[in-house]
Amino acid sequence: MASWVLIVAAAIVAQAIWGMARSLAPDRPRITIAFLATVVAVTWQTALSQVTIIVLAGLIGWWILPRRSVSEPSSLQIPLRLRTALFALGLFFSLLLLLPLLRQIYSDQWLAILDSFYRAGSLVFGGGHVVLPLLQAEVIAAGWVSSEQFIAGYGAVQAVPGPLFTFATYLGAVTNGWVGALLATTSIFLPSFLLIVGALPFWDWIRRKPNLQAVFSGVNAAVVGILLAALYDPVWTKAIQTPHDFSLALTAFGLLTIWKLPPWMVVLFSIVFGAIFF
Repeated sequence: MASWVLIVAAAIVAQAIWGMARSLAPDRPRITIAFLATVVAVTWQTALSQVTIIVLAGLIGWWILPRRSVSEPSSLQIPLRLRTALFALGLFFSLLLLLPLLRQIYSDQWLAILDSFYRAGSLVFGGGHVVLPLLQAEVIAAGWVSSEQFIAGYGAVQAVPGPLFTFATYLGAVTNGWVGALLATTSIFLPSFLLIVGALPFWDWIRRKPNLQAVFSGVNAAVVGILLAALYDPVWTKAIQTPHDFSLALTAFGLLTIWKLPPWMVVLFSIVFGAIFF
């Protein structure tokens, strides 16, 4: 019988998909993109597949999704030199391209951790939960953590305040102690800081381009599909083994979606439930 932690993780991922689908895939074209992304992600489980899905979804969004223009200027005005922004963007793309090459040349675990978590942080679109399949493809395939450790940590981290990216801290600690936790946390947050600094001078230009808005809509719909694939594997396949497992997962899902309880409270409920029945 699967651990209660794995089961509640399944409910939390399902609740994340439910909420993201309602906002990111509310119509027929975007639901279709999400379903196609799920099929590809489930049948082609590599790190390259997720990048391919995101790129193709952006192209499909540019091709078929309606354009929504934004005419009003942004109230966000942050003085930032163009040279600083370009440097941040250059560093972002340089690390994204060079780290995998250096990893192939030098078989060093610290470099591998830096590359894996930096790449995961770079490719997250649409919400923090999407980092789940990206990290799963990196750390489980490399043998750093087991599937059970991965999903158990994901369930437990829901009880901790803060962004889901802090899950990287747990994975880094399991892999290589407190130094691994520090490196993993820094690596996964670094792309966000570089992109924010690099995008600020161009923000109004980006948000006023209807074509770019259609591309982002397609990408966000595909993100829902990628997360749905992660719900199936590794979450569902590892967590739900018996009717009792399904009952607990369904109860936790109802508490999250219908009664609107916070994840940490559902985790506490599952502790009590698991202590009694498991």
